[in-house]
Amino acid sequence: MNQLLRMLILVVALGFALLYGASALNSSQGFSGANTLTIYNWGDYIDPDLIAEFEKESGLKVIYQTFDSNEAMMTKIEQGGTTFDVSVPSEYAIDKMKQEHLLLPIDKSKLPNLKYIDPRFMNLPFDPNNEYSIPYFWGTVGIVYNSEMLGGRTFKSWNDLWDKSLRNQILLVDGAREVIGFGLNSLHYSLNDTNEDHLQQAKAKLGELTPNVKAIVGDEIKMLLANEEAAVGVVWSGDASEIMDANDKLDYVVPEEGSNLWFDNMVIPKTAKNVEGAHAFIDFMLDPKHAAQNAEYVGYATPNKGAMGYLPEDISGDKRFYPDPELTSKLEVYRNLGKKMLSHYNELFLEFKMHKK
Repeated sequence: MNQLLRMLILVVALGFALLYGASALNSSQGFSGANTLTIYNWGDYIDPDLIAEFEKESGLKVIYQTFDSNEAMMTKIEQGGTTFDVSVPSEYAIDKMKQEHLLLPIDKSKLPNLKYIDPRFMNLPFDPNNEYSIPYFWGTVGIVYNSEMLGGRTFKSWNDLWDKSLRNQILLVDGAREVIGFGLNSLHYSLNDTNEDHLQQAKAKLGELTPNVKAIVGDEIKMLLANEEAAVGVVWSGDASEIMDANDKLDYVVPEEGSNLWFDNMVIPKTAKNVEGAHAFIDFMLDPKHAAQNAEYVGYATPNKGAMGYLPEDISGDKRFYPDPELTSKLEVYRNLGKKMLSHYNELFLEFKMHKK
């Protein structure tokens, strides 16, 4: 009987231990709220040392998860299975998330470092008065090229990509807005164009580009261009900066017809469990020293004017990645085209990719 009692006590104790362990595990995974902060961001889009510094300063445990597209990020937040306290969507996704009530308003009184953001990156059409989002990084879409591999040639126009001498030499990012966008720009149309005749013209012209396209790829585009597997790439400016660091034979240009001016902003999803911690993290990232450190690590342009004094001159003075307002005023921000038109863009891009194969 005593042996049976001892076994019963052991089973009960084990059950409590397992229950406590599961509770602790959930807490460490960021789903319990007050003592953790769950961040949902693009891959390799923050200096890990800053996360460690924020944890030390705030006493919060940071759980960092990544996504590879705005669409994947929005789907996961819509489903609500995982709680995220901070996310970093692009401008058109922010507009869409606002419309679908997926965001909490930002309490600017809790962001004393917001004063360091350059005013030209505030109050933009996708989020008037920055009610729901705070600038994180910005940049352009353009052409990175290896002049040495091309006999000294350079690029000024999107139309230069169609030169027959570039057969099988071009890599494209795997993005519908980017590819359809430069197809439209090459015809002097807006990259937000919804005119069906214009879209079909862009699709036909992109079809003529396929002999020059070696591949349509994801993140590996950086490695392939740095390793000289191709001479030309259509990329985001931050990727171009990283590629050029790895291979100094490369250069980057924003074509004269115009291109995309993009923004990634920090937001607080509506399902956030640690809203106070989310504001603390956003303000931490707005500190000029932290913003400069992050910009050096990531390679993208910071919207933080206070950070510019902490960046090396060869970064802050590089007009390819910190262009003057004269250029940025000619560029276009992606608009939220609506679900139906966005699907149409994706269909056109898929047809282009199938044509490429």
